[in-house]
Amino acid sequence: MSQAKETEQQALPDPQEIAKTYAEVAQRASKLLHSHIQRQVKKGVSPPQDELGIAQAFMDMMAKMLANPYQMAQAQMNLVWDYFSLWQHSSLRFMGMQTPPIATPHKGDKRFKDEQWEEHFLFDFIKQSYLISARHIHDTVSGVKGLDDHTQEKVNFFTRQFIDALSPSNFAHTNPEVFRETVSSHGQNLVKGFNNLLRDIEDGDGQLRVKMTDTSAFELGKNVATTPGKVIFQNELFQLLQFTPTTKTQFKRPLLIVPPWINKYYILDLRDKNSYIKWATDQGHSVFVMSWVNPDERLAEKGFEEYLTEACMVAVDKVCEQTGEKEVNAVGYCLGGTLLGTTAAYMAAKKDKRIASATFFTTMLDFSIPGELGIFIDEKQVSSLEKKMSERGYLEGAEMAGTFNMLRANDLIWSFVVNNYLMGKDPFPFDLLYWNSDSTRMPAAMHSFYLRTMYMQNLLKEPGGITLDGVAIDLGKIKIPAYFISTIEDHIAPWQSTYLGAQRFAGPTRFVLGGSGHIAGIVNPPAANKYGYWINPAKTLPETAESFFSGAKQHEGSWWTDWQAWLMAQSDVTVPARDPAKGKLKPLEDAPGSFVKFRLDLQKKS
Repeated sequence: MSQAKETEQQALPDPQEIAKTYAEVAQRASKLLHSHIQRQVKKGVSPPQDELGIAQAFMDMMAKMLANPYQMAQAQMNLVWDYFSLWQHSSLRFMGMQTPPIATPHKGDKRFKDEQWEEHFLFDFIKQSYLISARHIHDTVSGVKGLDDHTQEKVNFFTRQFIDALSPSNFAHTNPEVFRETVSSHGQNLVKGFNNLLRDIEDGDGQLRVKMTDTSAFELGKNVATTPGKVIFQNELFQLLQFTPTTKTQFKRPLLIVPPWINKYYILDLRDKNSYIKWATDQGHSVFVMSWVNPDERLAEKGFEEYLTEACMVAVDKVCEQTGEKEVNAVGYCLGGTLLGTTAAYMAAKKDKRIASATFFTTMLDFSIPGELGIFIDEKQVSSLEKKMSERGYLEGAEMAGTFNMLRANDLIWSFVVNNYLMGKDPFPFDLLYWNSDSTRMPAAMHSFYLRTMYMQNLLKEPGGITLDGVAIDLGKIKIPAYFISTIEDHIAPWQSTYLGAQRFAGPTRFVLGGSGHIAGIVNPPAANKYGYWINPAKTLPETAESFFSGAKQHEGSWWTDWQAWLMAQSDVTVPARDPAKGKLKPLEDAPGSFVKFRLDLQKKS
């Protein structure tokens, strides 16, 4: 036997192992199918409901499109012409000639990063054919006249989901990287991928929950959320953490962070090198953070008012009690910022001056421009959501996470489909994705109030538009210094909308526009020297977001240093460092505390 033949036989997988693997896959799949059928029988078979109103939106779009046959014919002719140009391009490439491409991916499109997409004329043809079709479908759908804005946005969004799903990168035969792996592994990547798919369905209790990272690689308090400190207070809504000082003196005003309760606080404490909490502690701040409970049906009736009176106001009370101070600097992130802004207005109405300054990370207070999240918020969808929440008392965290992932489907869904199911690889350990997969619930009453009052009716921006605890909320009564940091690529809180909210305050307001998106633009430590930020030097905020940006100057580095300088301009008085173990409140446990360690996915497995 020749050496080449012997090497080839050695490379082939063991037939017995292949048979064993296939048997395990078949048994696993059969078990899952049986469980699914049993659940459906138990629930009772009912016709699928179009809760998102997708079918109606596309029916309206088709009616308007058919009413203009000339526009359709023109679109078809344009498509045919582009395909003819592509055939010419590919024919010339096949003969060894180089010609400029007809269609190219957008900058930053990671789907086509493999060299073969460009070097091999066949894969290049597949790629360009897809990009041409995608562009024409999108242009035709978005160019339909006569649709109302909400329907048009819904059609555009779900057309994009359809286009993204059909990318040739998502299929084994048309993805060069997957094709190579399939040939070299004799198809074992697809078998492993199918096993990964079954695992994710099992972990999702019958629903597909795409695994984004190796969750076993992380442990809170060990390699994420590691900044030392103590839990000094807790009630049924939150734990209050105080972090151990790293400087001999600290600023007199303590710093209270109000994180979003859509996700957990440790987005600001992932690792030492990108932890905002550690960095702020190292600058000399006495840092406190609220760590929200992951609610169940017992907290179903807790609304936005309770989160204000029983959480945010209590946190201010306890920080002042622990430190003996009468003033605090407060920071709110996303929904936590919406709560902080509401709390500041509540306190202004009651002449309570304990919050001396407020900082808002990607925070919406005026919901006039909700971005693509607005697609999921209308009467039909909210009513359907309320019906689900009334049955269990909360919004399931995975449902909300799925919605956010759809906003960036190529990065947060399809890239993992390719890696996990087509390449047959296990997801890479990544702390940010570990945090992203650590979903949380929302109490039914709170979430319903938030969607209807803030998003649908946009009443927070109206003076006295909402009343909480008997107090009419008026953002215009907030006169304390305020710092708004938003990000230019934010797909959750569009910066044009956060800019509108910043204009609602009566006090001095600094608006800063950071680079990148909702998370990366905020978790942007100075040492990384990334993204940069824009500041308009005008003494008062320009009238519109566009005029702000046109007159803004870009600065290198992180906005963190700009925020620190702004805060120190308010007050830089220091006191001896505060040890959380020696304050007036008795420590209950070590940071990060028990509330943040409660994971929904681990509960399901147990």
